[in-house]
Amino acid sequence: MLNPELATLDPAPIFAALGDRTRLSLLSKLGDGQARSIAALSVDTALTRQAITKHLHVLQDAGLVASLKVGRESRFAARRETLDEARAYLDGVSRQWDETLGRLKAFVESDVP
Repeated sequence: MLNPELATLDPAPIFAALGDRTRLSLLSKLGDGQARSIAALSVDTALTRQAITKHLHVLQDAGLVASLKVGRESRFAARRETLDEARAYLDGVSRQWDETLGRLKAFVESDVP
């Protein structure tokens, strides 16, 4: 049974978005807090701007990046709060497993025949 504290976040869209190397790379580039244009994100990559745009929209739909208009250009920035929510979710799952394994260990080590 899922711990109630984990039920508030639907992690599937976040982890699905993070399940792609290109999107992880884009998020890593945005991890320094600087908002970047699609053109800037396409430097040093073989990806087209159209492909980068597609990946950024997946990240945006998952709440991992936000876009802002600067003149005629869209810039993208990482949304730290969504990553913090995903981390908190994983911490909760980790606690659940630690508790479950602790109960299993206690059972195995008990003197019950």
